[in-house]
Amino acid sequence: MTVPTLETQRLVLRAQRPDDSEALFRAYADDGFARFITRQGRGLDRAEAWWASTMVAGSWAVSGYGMWIVEEKASGLAVGRVGPWAPEGWPGFEVGWAIFPGHQGNGYAVEAAAAAIAWTHDALGRGEVIHLIDPLNAASERVAKALGAEPTGSWDSPLGEKVNVWTTRWERFVAASAGARYV
Repeated sequence: MTVPTLETQRLVLRAQRPDDSEALFRAYADDGFARFITRQGRGLDRAEAWWASTMVAGSWAVSGYGMWIVEEKASGLAVGRVGPWAPEGWPGFEVGWAIFPGHQGNGYAVEAAAAAIAWTHDALGRGEVIHLIDPLNAASERVAKALGAEPTGSWDSPLGEKVNVWTTRWERFVAASAGARYV
């Protein structure tokens, strides 16, 4: 399967490439980043990060959708990952985001997630997506709110952690994002 490339004003959402490995390994090694992403409560070593990053990238081949690498247009740097994600046993069809340390706080999560939600609607016909957010992750809650999401419950993850379920419905997304689109 060919992974589509999306562009926003400042970002390119593209397939993961071998030269993204070091940026992914550094992000996964960071305790602050990994605690909300990997659910391990700590950063990952290189082998664990390899498994995590290839599992996410492989979703495109297995499911026909998955997470993109978020690349900053101005620098060409990989600054995060975003996209649809729905492993077996998940409580719904998720669009998730993770901006790498050193690149957070620039609005990239909202910009990239908005493009991913629009693509998920257009390409996959999804009128509703969820976001699984750790109750301590206030930054991701702010992103969800900016996307028009509302808290709709909680879920006990396979690792035994309770996460909050936020739901973005297409109509609320369009109203919140003023119809943000990818180009």
